[in-house]
Formats: sequence, C-alpha cells, structure tokens
Amino acid sequence: MFTLEDLDDLFLIRSDPEVMRFITGVPSSRAQALAALTKHLNRWQAHAFGHWAVRFKNNPTLLGWCGLDFLDTTPEIEVGYGLARSHWGLGISTEAARASLEYGFQHMSPERIVAVAYPENAASRHVMEKLGMKYVKNGSYYGADLVYYEISRADFPVSAYNRILRDNS
Repeated sequence: MFTLEDLDDLFLIRSDPEVMRFITGVPSSRAQALAALTKHLNRWQAHAFGHWAVRFKNNPTLLGWCGLDFLDTTPEIEVGYGLARSHWGLGISTEAARASLEYGFQHMSPERIVAVAYPENAASRHVMEKLGMKYVKNGSYYGADLVYYEISRADFPVSAYNRILRDNS
C-alpha cells in the first residue's frame, strides 16, 4: 500500500514529462502528486481496492503504481499503471497489472475489467494485449480520445504466481 511517506518519490516519478505523457499529458506538480496519492489512499478506504505502490521485493524504492480504479466517471473497473522511466521495458507493468487483474477477479465481483490508453501508446497497448485484453472500441475518457480494451472474468486465467501484496498500515 502507498503511505504519505511515498509523496517525494511519487512526485519524482509524476513530474517526469515522459512518464506523464500518456497519463495526463503534462507533468504533475507536487500538489497534483499529493492529490493522486490521497486519491489512492481514499479509494482503498472507501472501496477496498485501488492502486498499489510498485516496488521490487525487499527494496523500498518506489518504481511506480498499478492497480484498479473506476474508469473516469463510470462504474466500470479499470486497471491502470505507471512506472518511473528507468524501469520501462522490464515487464514490470505487465506483472503488476496481471496481479491487479488477479486481485480484481478473486476479491471483487466484476464480470470484466477494462483498460484505456492513448492510441499511439504502443507500450501500454502491448501490456494490455499480453494480459489477454482485447480491443473493443475507441472512446472519450478523461477528456481524451482513447482506445478501450477489456477482459472478462471467464477469459482471464488466474495464474499460480505468488504475489506479495502486503498491507503496510
């Protein structure tokens, strides 16, 4: 779980223009990073799901975030992720997103989980496809024209991977 102590590290990641290019389109200010962190913490309190802090096992360094949230202003459940640029291309987003899907299908009741991305965000689309998600449509979410992918409960194979999802509160 995130804690307020993660603010400095989260701000460093979210203030990178390349990291935020396909998330909000602009780097986050410290106040915006705090708002994002507060949203993650509140989502867990209110709904028992949200984004986790992504770290390597036995290492406190924050690599990014991944987890479940509501898709924009809809009741749909979305998997989302973001990583520090230094950790791109290592398969971390795919592994973290797979763990998030597993959590969602094992501990929640959605019939499907969705994901959205900018059409030109080939890396994120590749992650979605590696997860078995299928392109459904283009749509307008978060004030942008995005591609919309989904995976159903029936189509998601819950793996035998052991995940470390700890509540550090």
